[in-house]
This record gives sequence, structure tokens and C-alpha cells, in this order.
Amino acid sequence: MTQQLRPLNLGEILDRTAELYRTNFPLFAGIAAIFAGVMLAAQMLHLAGLALLGYPQMDRRLQWSTAVAAVLELLVILLIAGLSVAANCRAVAWTHLGEPATIRAASGSVVPRLRRYLWVMTVASFRAWAPLAALYVAMFVILFAVLPRGFFSNPVVIHGAPPHNPSALIAAGVGFLILAPLFIIAVVYGILMSLRYSLAIPACVVEEIPTKQALKRSVELSRGTRGRIFVLGLLVYAVRLLLGIVLGFPFIFFAIKHRGHPLPLGLMALQQIAAFIVNTLIGPIYSTGLTLFYFDQRIRKEGFDIEWMMQAAGLVHQPELSATEPS
Repeated sequence: MTQQLRPLNLGEILDRTAELYRTNFPLFAGIAAIFAGVMLAAQMLHLAGLALLGYPQMDRRLQWSTAVAAVLELLVILLIAGLSVAANCRAVAWTHLGEPATIRAASGSVVPRLRRYLWVMTVASFRAWAPLAALYVAMFVILFAVLPRGFFSNPVVIHGAPPHNPSALIAAGVGFLILAPLFIIAVVYGILMSLRYSLAIPACVVEEIPTKQALKRSVELSRGTRGRIFVLGLLVYAVRLLLGIVLGFPFIFFAIKHRGHPLPLGLMALQQIAAFIVNTLIGPIYSTGLTLFYFDQRIRKEGFDIEWMMQAAGLVHQPELSATEPS
């Protein structure tokens, strides 16, 4: 039994997260790099499509095709993100419990149950962020009502003259004033609900339970530790933001120096490569912390440390947690 199977405070969980990340960096970064690489390829294909459509001066009639491509790209990103989170949770569970783990085993273990993991993420995300998504739809309805045609498909139009319709602009301003406090409420609601379902993926991956049960498990296990999970999320976001600023400084400099000009495709490609580096380095940290919170709550509420010690002694049946190679 690993010595880490005991109740941990926030500082100890953060230390354990850093320790696991440091000692298993090739494993966690390798898993993240596989999925971040696929994500990078999808984004590069999207940029290639923009080049074929004549970016930045694209035909207005092609705005729907670019919108469809953006939606498809988002779906691919969500698919890959789901794989990455589940695979990292599996690898963290193995390493935290002292079991061997490999990139191939962790990545391959999530494929048979990919649909379940994605559905858990979809349901949890919908319950948390549906109000905010509805407000975004309302905002874009207002924007489409007052902005020039082609504004979202042709960057050149952005720098054109604004619509000469004072009443429409006033109506848009009033609409945004009404939506602003609703946005704040929706964001707070989304954060609280996300914390409520934050342990659903670790529970689903480790216990191999269906979606409904995983969400219920998360609600139960996360109770009493959501504030600590929120702190973890803030710290990871701060690290991601700092690294993003460092790697994104050339793009920020270009945007300031060439204000009013669309970003060249070459710089956009470099921007995606920078995002690949950030996702590879930072992506596993949050998954690691969440998995540790999952085990910590099971120890506090269910005596998982005693259960695991009995399993290690062969007194009870031990679930299949070892990193066997996928067939």
C-alpha cells in the first residue's frame, strides 16, 4: 500500500500533485502530447482551409462554411480533450496507488469506454454552462442585428465603418446592459456546478461506473472539498495564463504594433504550436490534482485506505487497476 493513502490537507495534495507530475513527467506529458498533437493537427487543417478560402479577404458567401468548420473543430477538440482527461486520470490512479503505468496502457484503456467518458463530460458541462451558452446566443443575436454583414467571416469588414443606425446601437447597448449581470450570475453558477461535478471523470474512470452514477458520486464526494478544488483550479489557471503570456508575447506584440490588421496565417500557426506546448505541459496538472482529491475524499468518507490495504493483503477481491497492455 502506498504511504500516500491517508487524508491530506490542501497543501499536501498540491505537494503530492507536484511530486507525481515531476517524477512521472514523461508519462503524463507523453499522454497529453498525443492528444494535444491530434488537436494541433485539426487546428492546422482549419488554418489550411482558411488559406484556401482566401484569408483574410474571404467571400461573404463562405461565412457559413467557416462557421461549420469552426464547430467541427470544436467537436474534435472536445473529443480529444475527453480522451486526454480520462487517460491522465487513469495514469494518475495507477501511479498514486503504486501500480505500473505506461503511455500506451493509459491511452488504450480509455478507448473502449470513450463514449461513456465523453457523455459524462457532456452532461456535466451542459448542466453547468447551459445558462451561459444561452446568454452567448442572445449576445450574438444582438450583434448580428447591428453589425455589418460579413463581420464574423471577413476580418477586413471589422475595420469598416460601423452601421449608421443610432437606434439599433442604442437597443444593442440596452441589451448588453441587461445581459451583463446575467453573465456574472451564469459564470458563478457554472463554476459552482463545475465544482459539484468535478470528480465525475475520476469516479467514472477508476470505478468504471455509468454516467448517472458517476455524477451522483461526484456530488457526494466533492461535498466539503469544493473550495479546495476551486483553489487548485485557480492555481492551474494562473500557471497556464503565465505560460501562455510568455509564449504568446510575440503575438501580443504584433497585435499592438499592427493594430487594425488581421493576424497572418503564419503567426496563427505558431500560435497553435504555442498552445500545443501549453496543453502538453499544463494539461496533466489539473487532472492529477482532481484524481488526488477523488482518492482523498474516498479515504475520508469511505475508508478507502483500509479497503486498499485489505486488497493488497489479499483479504478481499482487488479490482483491475494494474496497467495491463491494451489488446
